[in-house]
Amino acid sequence: MVKASLRDWARRIKRDLVAVYLAARDPRVPWYVKLLAGAVVAYALSPIDLIPDFIPVLGYLDDVILVPVGLWLVIRLMPPGLIDEYRAAADAMGRAPTNRIAAVVIIAVWIGLAAMLATWLYSSAS
Repeated sequence: MVKASLRDWARRIKRDLVAVYLAARDPRVPWYVKLLAGAVVAYALSPIDLIPDFIPVLGYLDDVILVPVGLWLVIRLMPPGLIDEYRAAADAMGRAPTNRIAAVVIIAVWIGLAAMLATWLYSSAS
């Protein structure tokens, strides 16, 4: 019983993540909602987490809390009625869309941040 409800919750989160991705690309959505939607989707799809997954309990806890809270906030800020349209489109898609440009940008940002950290660590060690 609990396993089935967790599976349904995970499916709804996945569907809403795709719906929020679609919202971030729609001109009817205000810019600040698009910005937040893009950040939520980027965080959810990013291979690098705020708290790494190998840390017991906390590693997965950030994904279980931050992503749903971000989705909830985006959905609450969205103009009324649009989320139903995006959810229907997400259900029709059947799978999450892929965006290679976004993947390249996310990877470039993480590489840039790692390079800045390495430079800072090297200069402070000298």
